Amino acid sequence: MFALVSLFILGVGAAAAIELPIYHSPAAIVKPLLKTVEVEAPAHYDFAYSVHDEHTGDIKSQTESRKGDQVQGQYTLVDADGYLRTVDYTSDAHNGFNAVVRRDPLGQKVIKAAPIAKLLAPAPLPLAYAAPKLLAPAKLPLGLYH
Repeated sequence: MFALVSLFILGVGAAAAIELPIYHSPAAIVKPLLKTVEVEAPAHYDFAYSVHDEHTGDIKSQTESRKGDQVQGQYTLVDADGYLRTVDYTSDAHNGFNAVVRRDPLGQKVIKAAPIAKLLAPAPLPLAYAAPKLLAPAKLPLGLYH
């Protein structure tokens, strides 16, 4: 029994003598968590574009401006029936989105692009297949038939 206890004490002492590495996170890598708050400035922009393509008949335009939460704008386009559609719109926090649509005749018909000519491929020729060749049955010795 004494030998067993001394062996145990000797093993604990040897394990304590072994230095195990201890890992610590370096202080330089750990950054303090700071919350940054970005102050948002009121939105302000002016925007406009227009397209006038006589070949395709694509004629449209749009303008829009925003100051804070108030947006106002207008867009126009030429409908297929020759009318000019104009939409005036406003939007704000109190009234929401409001649009006024007007349709004014242009006094001229919309010029449509010429239709694209259809190219017809020649009809495919029927494929001719050769009839399968009949092969004579293989002649097996009588002992191999079932």
